[in-house]
Formats: sequence, structure tokens, C-alpha cells
Amino acid sequence: MATFPGVDYIEIDSLFSEDELMVRQTVRDFVDEEVLPIIEHAHREEKFPMHLIPKMAEMGLFGATIHEYGLPGLNQVAYGLIMQELERGDSGLRSFASVQSGLVMYPIYTYGSKEQKDFWIPKLASGESIGCFGLTEPDFGSNPGAMRTNARRDGDSWILNGAKSWITNGSIADVAVVWAKAEGTIRGFLVEKGTPGFSTALHMGKFSLRASVTSQLFFEDCRIPAKNLLPETNGLKYPLGCLTQARYGIAWGALGSAMGVFNTAVQYSKSRIQFGGQPIASHQLVQNKLAWMITEITKGQLLALQMGRLKDQGKLKPHHVSMGKMNNVHIALECARMARDILGANGISDEYPIIRHMLNLESVKTYEGTHDIHNLIIGEAVTGIPAYNPPMSAQAEKEASERRAAEAAKK
Repeated sequence: MATFPGVDYIEIDSLFSEDELMVRQTVRDFVDEEVLPIIEHAHREEKFPMHLIPKMAEMGLFGATIHEYGLPGLNQVAYGLIMQELERGDSGLRSFASVQSGLVMYPIYTYGSKEQKDFWIPKLASGESIGCFGLTEPDFGSNPGAMRTNARRDGDSWILNGAKSWITNGSIADVAVVWAKAEGTIRGFLVEKGTPGFSTALHMGKFSLRASVTSQLFFEDCRIPAKNLLPETNGLKYPLGCLTQARYGIAWGALGSAMGVFNTAVQYSKSRIQFGGQPIASHQLVQNKLAWMITEITKGQLLALQMGRLKDQGKLKPHHVSMGKMNNVHIALECARMARDILGANGISDEYPIIRHMLNLESVKTYEGTHDIHNLIIGEAVTGIPAYNPPMSAQAEKEASERRAAEAAKK
């Protein structure tokens, strides 16, 4: 299998440090040698390649930005490059690492007690334990504040009831970071595998992220020790803070998918001979597609890089991350669709990575904040006016009240 040459149209590599480039190359080699030879089979069989977990752990890919517990303490740009290369392999692989790092290790490290951190961070970093993040519910995705999962205090325990859906790693996780309404606010809890009242079920029949474990979580009078509460959590901003970490990684990861399909399309178009013995790369319509792809990938690289630099300086805002996630996933999906056009019928064959990336990106576009929701976040940032649940005017509120009164009178 050929080594991936990278995509660098305007010498963006000159903007990375030697350490950042070394990290990228290490993960790039891993993807070329360990991931690409097996990922199509994993996609066909709808199975996550579990044997890669110890190898990724050995490379320090889980919790890579943490300085304690013997972890690498990489900067945010290096972390982004890790996500980029993993998703060039497959979105499911990047999702695993992103959840393990950004949605499990991050909240435990940031919001957890010393006892929780000392116990879980080394296990998660080594891959000995796997984690998942339980926020999304069957009826509430973009509106997590309306969650129904709840927890009530009972002596030295908490009792959880509710359900979560579309949870990456759910059925293979040793610990779930679960968000629930408790005592008038939203708190985070660590629920361990095997706890009575806690069960999981796989989401089957997916045509996207097939090489990823996606599950439902169920809590029925699930009793957990009081010490399993993440003590620093108290409100919706805490799970949303975790999502900001993961969305940052997605903005980089999507570029990996885009680079993978672009490179495939370029190589294919130069070798596919049609119409009088000329490669289709010589045709204007094909070159137009390739020109659009490389331009958007380059813009996405600059956006991701600036996000990383701001994050390392402590200046990155959630609405910056929304732009990166929304834009880069959108252009990656469009790149996959254009590459599929260039490959013709071969574009739907898993002999090539195009259709797998395209299908995966259909999920990446909507998870951890849909394209439209991120547009609304950006809109609020530039106008100062939230559009999620716009307040009713006094007149509209009066009319609604009158309607409710009239309906009640009819009953």
C-alpha cells in the first residue's frame, strides 16, 4: 500500500513545529500500516477493530494533552493532527479516540475528584479501560437541557433512571460518564459496567460509522455510590464544555477524511484513461472538482490551525469551534461526493475509501452538534441574539394565553 503523501498546497507544513510534524508522521505511518489494510473488512462486518486499542494506547493517543500520569502533554495542534490522521483511516477510529480523550478522560480530569482521577485516568490512557459519554437521549439531541434522565440522592447513593442513545463505545465501555438532572441542575456521574440496573443495547443496521460501536444506555433504578458523582459538575455548561473538546477534534478529523478522498480522486483521475487515450484528469470538469476540493481543504487547514493556536493560548471560544466543526465537516462531505463522481461506478465500491468516508461523514455532520445548530451558535455570536428558543413578544404571549384559556373552556 502506497504511503500517504499528505495534502499541502500552500506550504502549511512550514507553520507546524518539528514536534507537531513528528507526531503527525507517527500517526500517519500507523494509519497506513495498521488501519487501512483492515478497515474495509471492519466496515463490512460492522465491527470495531479492538486489536488497535493497545497500539493506540502505546503511542500515547488517549489523553495526549494531559501532562500528568505519565501522559505526553502535547499541545492542541499536535492533538488535532492526531485526530486528522486517525480519521483519514476511518471516522469510527477517530470517534473512539475522541470519546476516550475528550469526552471521558477530559471530564474526569477536569471535573473529577482526585480519587476518580487517580483510578480512571491511567486505566483509560493505557486502554485497559474504555469509556463512553452519555448525554444524547432518544427524544433530545440538539436540546440536551430537556433530558429526562434523572438522579435522586438516597443515603450514600444516587439512583439513576432514564435512557441515552447513539452513544459511541457504549456497549464496550467499562465506565460511562452519564449526565442526569439532579436536585434542580445537571450533574455528571460515573457509572461502571456491571452495575445493577445499568444495561446497553447496540444500534444495529447502521449504514454509517459501521466500524464503530454505537449503543443505547438504560438506567432502571441504577444505584451508584455517592463518590461516583463528578463533584465539580453543576449545570449544562459542563457537558457542553466536554463537547467543545470533542468538536475541536472533529474539525481536524474531517480534514483527514477530505484529504483521503482527495488523494484517491487525484490518483484515480491520472490513471483512468478515456476518450482518445487521455487520462480523465486532463478534462476541465474533473479539474474543476479537484480545484474546489484542494481550495476548501486548504482553507479548512488554516481554520483548524488557528483554532489550535488559540486553544493553546486559552483564547478559543465555543463559537470558534462551531465554525471549525461545521465548515470542515461540510467541505469534507462535499469532497467525498465529488470524489465519488470522479471515480464513477468505482466510487461506490469499497475497493476505494470514497463511499465509506461519505457514509461516515453523513453521521459526523449531525453528531455533536448538527450543521444547522452550529450555524445558530455562530449567528448568536455575531448578533448577540439567540435563535434556539426566541422569547415570545408580550402580544404573542398574551394571544397564546388566551388560546389556552379558550381550549380549557371548551373542555
